[in-house]
Amino acid sequence: MKVLCVAEKNSIAKAVANHLGGGNVPARDVQGCRFVKNYDFEFNFPLWGNCQVTMTAVTGHLHSNDFPGNYRGWRNCDPVDLFDAPIEQYVSDDKKAIERNIERQAKYASYLFIWTDCDREGEHIGTEIRKAAWQGNARLKEPGKVVRARFSNIERTHILNAARNPVMLDEAQADAVASRIELDLRIGASFTRNLSLFAQPILRERGFGDEKQIVSYGSCQFPTLGFVVERYFRVRNFVPEDFWTIRIMHEKDNIRTNFIWARRHLFDRMSVVILFERCLVARTARVTKVQTKPTSKWKPLPLTTVELQKCGSRFLRLSSDRVMQVAEQLYQKGWISYPRTETDQFDKVMNLQPLVQKQTQGGPWAAFAQGLVNGGFSQPRNGRNNDKAHPPIHPVNFVNPSALTNEEQRVHEFVVRRFLACCSEDAKGSKTEVSIAYGSEAFNASGLMVLERNYLDVYPYDKWTSSQQLPEFTESEVFEPAEAKIHGGQTSPPSYLTEPELIGLMDANGIGTDATMAEHIAKIKERSYVVARPRGRQPRQEGEEGSDDGASPERASNSGRGGRGRGRGRGRGRGGRGAANASSNNNNNNNASSSGATSGVQEFIPTTLGMALIEGYDNMGFEISLAKPFLRKEMELRMKAICEGKKTKQEVVQESIDQYRSVYLQSQRRLDALRNVSCVCLDRSSEMLTCERPFGNTSSLKSFQRHDSLIWPNNILLAFQNCKINTKNYCMGSTQSRNHH
Repeated sequence: MKVLCVAEKNSIAKAVANHLGGGNVPARDVQGCRFVKNYDFEFNFPLWGNCQVTMTAVTGHLHSNDFPGNYRGWRNCDPVDLFDAPIEQYVSDDKKAIERNIERQAKYASYLFIWTDCDREGEHIGTEIRKAAWQGNARLKEPGKVVRARFSNIERTHILNAARNPVMLDEAQADAVASRIELDLRIGASFTRNLSLFAQPILRERGFGDEKQIVSYGSCQFPTLGFVVERYFRVRNFVPEDFWTIRIMHEKDNIRTNFIWARRHLFDRMSVVILFERCLVARTARVTKVQTKPTSKWKPLPLTTVELQKCGSRFLRLSSDRVMQVAEQLYQKGWISYPRTETDQFDKVMNLQPLVQKQTQGGPWAAFAQGLVNGGFSQPRNGRNNDKAHPPIHPVNFVNPSALTNEEQRVHEFVVRRFLACCSEDAKGSKTEVSIAYGSEAFNASGLMVLERNYLDVYPYDKWTSSQQLPEFTESEVFEPAEAKIHGGQTSPPSYLTEPELIGLMDANGIGTDATMAEHIAKIKERSYVVARPRGRQPRQEGEEGSDDGASPERASNSGRGGRGRGRGRGRGRGGRGAANASSNNNNNNNASSSGATSGVQEFIPTTLGMALIEGYDNMGFEISLAKPFLRKEMELRMKAICEGKKTKQEVVQESIDQYRSVYLQSQRRLDALRNVSCVCLDRSSEMLTCERPFGNTSSLKSFQRHDSLIWPNNILLAFQNCKINTKNYCMGSTQSRNHH
């Protein structure tokens, strides 16, 4: 009996073949494709007995989708016709050899065993493999002839268990992907063609682009850009506001204690002066409360894909897109588990201690891992999410760091340290709080003493250190403060949107999946809609209050009222609130890098083209803007409903097409708004480009870009320096999202 096994990529096929075949299974070349091999071996399956097995692979999706020839010419039809035009599914020339190989290998197979990644995309690729196998052997259409493996890493025991316990393909998840592919093609193609044909004359008249210039639209791409533009205008339109606070210092037992005003600060100087005078009249302060209590800093939650991307861009100096590429490499080599997961809780029956034991073999964390093995192990915390497909990202084998590339080392070390931190104890400390009444006002001081670092010893990405020591105070104690004064300051604007913040906003608003968010961010950079630069550290403004635990001072960006700084025009919307929430909800929001002029975090600034697109669509006055996340979030919820069996593919496709077609037709009637904004932005950019031409070459431009005060011309120069790069005849969604070599 023969079994044909097909993996999603050749590296997985090779690893699985070696595990099932006893190691070093010989490979056969595949005619016409150097990226795929065939591996032949024997394996005893519980269901089928001892079988001859051929293991091969694809390189991602086999099928592509496009419109028929009479719809491919951009001027052959009205773009709105693409919402209902027929779609052809085909195998591209570079995949035909792979399809022929599956057909040939399936010809004499009794069973097809699919080994694609266990996520939505993998289920859909599995259906494409099944279709190719059916073309080679119709007998495989019989019930029970096609199964799939359920696995989350390629460790030997795990693979053997998957081979012995096959399951059926999840048709609902495959349908969800099929609906996403069709919608991305129809929506992306119609809006991209319309937008490009509209923008080309405007760009050409002003010397930007040519008749091939593409201005692309994507239902995930535009909301992502919208977040960046929203924050940009909050920063640029921010109006600082003066504030005043009262500072109290008292020295006792040679220890200086700084007390923070309970009101924090006020924006009326005379009110502060009056309250301050009342304090001075009282002369003495009275201790109203002294409390010492144990406190803890919770260890991090198990690692999800979104958290890996956010932490990778914050701590590892890698873009989220690059973090995912490196994590995929580590997974394919068998060092970590599957890196695309929403799960932040380990199954209670999963034995984690053998995984900890493996990390005692070496590496800078070996001694800590040994301590966990010797009795320090603690069950990880449970988060709220479980996708029922994969466990949290964790190491599955030990690898000497010297065997990895520099980027692999950094990502692997983070995954290992995060896992060991999850298996440790919370950090423990003691916090003392002292409250005083001085005149009519209340002031507070606190001190933290870290007693047990625990997980912090292996996880340097979190910071929690002892703060000021407080002298012994007793309730009702009276003293005369050594120093009392009014201190002034000024509110600070929010920072430009960073990559971790953007990922948090996308996650909170349902833009893309955990596995595709990095791709959408990379896309808006590739399209020259935004530029990325290292974030400069913002020095503390004089008068800003530092918190007692070492956190950043209160800024207007972190509170709906804090700072009361005004951002006129745009900037009061979802982008600002979401950014603050994304930061505060993250368990690991302390930057571990050393102090300096810049950090490893990238911040995004929209180009003139990016701003013109978002402003133009916002000015059309839609009830639901294309630049906001709501339309795409609804689409993602519908796809989830397919997976849950609540909706069919046909229902979801039709509902989404009707919704986007309505917006498209409305936009056609309001193109003047987009034209007006585009002309204003581009005319202004032309003037600035002419004005700044003396900078000449790129090296001068780079020097010019360092000045934040000139960020507007900096945007324009960067936007149109690369304006003609992307002239490929591209429609968002016309290709599949996962292709591997």
